[in-house]
Amino acid sequence: MSRYFTKDHEWVEVEGNVGTIGITDYAQAQLGDITYVEAPEVGKVLARGDTAAVVDSVKAAADVYAPVAGTVCAVNAALEGEPELVNTDPELGGWLFRLTMGDPEELTGLMDAAAYADYLTGL
Repeated sequence: MSRYFTKDHEWVEVEGNVGTIGITDYAQAQLGDITYVEAPEVGKVLARGDTAAVVDSVKAAADVYAPVAGTVCAVNAALEGEPELVNTDPELGGWLFRLTMGDPEELTGLMDAAAYADYLTGL
């Protein structure tokens, strides 16, 4: 599995042609306590950069963008009852949705973990 990051603080972990998407630890820390997650519907087709989900917190609501194009094939049902998983485990159990990627070549425009860490130091 490979993990990639966006400048908007989403991560995508790729296994085969399926990408699991969530927000980074940095993003959840900036948002504060997560109170609700509006996930996309299974079957929804997303273009790269489309608003895919919304994360509500005590501070603000934030859009989550699709880091790659594809069709939503799963959502994290656990977040319906426990949206705080995005705070406590943002880069594993707090994943938001999965999609079947349309064009894996889109991953080439994303950052790996080292590049994302460098990006964060400049913020």
